[in-house]
Amino acid sequence: MTTRFDGFVPGRHQLDAFGAGGFRFAGMSHRGSVLATPAGIRIWPVTRFSEITVDSFQPLLDEAAAIDFLLIGTGADIAFIPHAWRDLLKERGITVEGMATGPAARTYNVLVGEDRRVAAALIAVD
Repeated sequence: MTTRFDGFVPGRHQLDAFGAGGFRFAGMSHRGSVLATPAGIRIWPVTRFSEITVDSFQPLLDEAAAIDFLLIGTGADIAFIPHAWRDLLKERGITVEGMATGPAARTYNVLVGEDRRVAAALIAVD
């Protein structure tokens, strides 16, 4: 049985499924976007790439010492990661890569499985 996710689940978790507007992980499901960091997975109130702001990265910045690599799942399509975001994250020691959400989620799972210091900001897709 899958329970509904209501905000934050601590710990590193692989994503069991994605699509249909959400994600499944840690025996839970969530409809909407998620931010997965070494500390846990949380709701990310972003529905499309154009809504991302520097402020929406704050949980990542708070954990920067534990993150080497950030994957941004940009939705159904690939989007260009602005230089200002790259520079901000690089100042904190984080390399960023943007790709469609599906490939980003799969790459995140591989890197978590390798125990890499990875985070993912994933926009939900249908």
